[in-house]
Amino acid sequence: YLKIPDEYQSPEQKAYVPQEHLHAWLMDKRGRDQFAIRFGDETEVYWNDAARSQSEQVYKRSFWTESFVQWSGQGSYLATVHRQGVAIWGGQSWPRITRFSHPGVRLIEFSPCEQYLITYSSIEPSNPREKAKVLLNVFDTKTGKKLRAFDNSVDEFAIGTAAGPGGALRWPVFKWAGGPKDTFFARLGKNSISIYECPDMGLLDKRSLKLDAVQDFAWSPAEPIMCAYQAEQSGGNLPARISLVRVPDRTELRQKNLFSVSDVRMYWHPQGDYLAIKVDRYTKTRKSTFTSFELFSVKERDIPMEVLELPSKTEKVVDFAWEPKGSRFAVLYGDGPRPALAIYDMKNTTSKGVNCVIHQPNKQANCLHWSPQGKFLVLGGLKALNGQLEFFNAEDGEVMNAAEHFMCTDIEWDPTGRYVATSVTVVHQMENGFNVWLFNGQLLYRMPRERFFQFSWRPRPPTLLEPGQEEDIVKNLKKYSQKYEQEDQALLAQTDVDLLAERQRMMDEWKAWVVSKKDWVMQNQDGIAAILGDALNEGDYTVNEVEVEETLGVNEEVIRAT
Repeated sequence: YLKIPDEYQSPEQKAYVPQEHLHAWLMDKRGRDQFAIRFGDETEVYWNDAARSQSEQVYKRSFWTESFVQWSGQGSYLATVHRQGVAIWGGQSWPRITRFSHPGVRLIEFSPCEQYLITYSSIEPSNPREKAKVLLNVFDTKTGKKLRAFDNSVDEFAIGTAAGPGGALRWPVFKWAGGPKDTFFARLGKNSISIYECPDMGLLDKRSLKLDAVQDFAWSPAEPIMCAYQAEQSGGNLPARISLVRVPDRTELRQKNLFSVSDVRMYWHPQGDYLAIKVDRYTKTRKSTFTSFELFSVKERDIPMEVLELPSKTEKVVDFAWEPKGSRFAVLYGDGPRPALAIYDMKNTTSKGVNCVIHQPNKQANCLHWSPQGKFLVLGGLKALNGQLEFFNAEDGEVMNAAEHFMCTDIEWDPTGRYVATSVTVVHQMENGFNVWLFNGQLLYRMPRERFFQFSWRPRPPTLLEPGQEEDIVKNLKKYSQKYEQEDQALLAQTDVDLLAERQRMMDEWKAWVVSKKDWVMQNQDGIAAILGDALNEGDYTVNEVEVEETLGVNEEVIRAT
């Protein structure tokens, strides 16, 4: 208090510093995408220069993060994780935009529209009889202001499918509703789902959504519609239940009762058009299970439902995935090491249900990855299958190419659906690095890196085109392709000219520097001669002739005299 001056002094006004454009990378003339990699202590951002079958470095930094990096949902920010909290970066020169204080932070999650950031940390108890404490903070990404904190024991959050093995917590704890804005997020509670409203971060209508024995829920990616699963109760007298609830009015749009349920998994279509419920049911003896799918057409009137049973009920489902921007879905199923691939079309239905449009047995794969634009998918054989890859065309039902990325651990499509990255992370000690492929399975380039941790494509924001405009582009693709191929060739040629000009400029600078130092060398010739001695007269290099004798091999042969 004694240091406070008696007279008021107005604070100095800081000069306004305009922020760099966060979407500047989208203005790349060649329409390239970026990706971030992390290996050793290095974090680097690259352009995917597929036309030259190489990558072009944009930015790199040592010790940029202490844990991992993560892009925001629309690619505006790159988040780095530190002991003190989280920092987000963006713009052409990658300045730090905002810091979020959360000591000991372990996990983070952006809201779909990048307005908010949730951070997570846990504190282990000193007494083994006590439960671990969990802290989740919700921040405003633009201001860095903490809007809400959730602080409680792990038991309050580890409920239903949010509970991992050993009482651990599954991430994410909070799930965001879809839509053009970040409006709602929710978490599981005991016999309830707590829905919070943005930007106030308070409970919607000041009360949770009561659902007895609720075990899981999932938001539609397109609108605030929630699918919730309630387990069987009273020893099976009350059946399990699937409910579709619209928020904020909490109207139940559709519900379905399920019997003899072992497990349930929910799969929303990326555009929210459909919902698939994978139901594992007990047989009558309850000694084994079989799988079926409940398929909801969410955008149609009264939300009609189809039931799909696989050709063999006893075979397990290995993987399931919806086709983005389409009506098909793919299923890998089978008990052996070579499951079958089946592709169904929701718009190709009969009185018997959804039709199987493609069926191919004996696939050496255990995961499915659709292109973000649909039509193409990659069948991956990871882990025990040693990185087998199959590039599949769902339109024609044909395999475009089969390849291998030995010990591959991850597969990721770029946002355009033209390129696929496969990587081998540090879980394997050998073959670390990543490969980039064309959608048809052509290998473009490899980048080996020791102690490789992470590969992540930079997401793109939603397109500004209307659906009709996108359809028109697809119909007239050949016309547009010719135009843009010519522009791409011109840009590549100009890039070559610019590169040669830059090399010539650097050479001219070097020659000018050498000429400028010649006078200094002449003036100090005596001192240089005294230091170097006879080595001064040897020139830039010396030639020494050395003779080496080497025995290539010895062969002993007995010659008998005749």
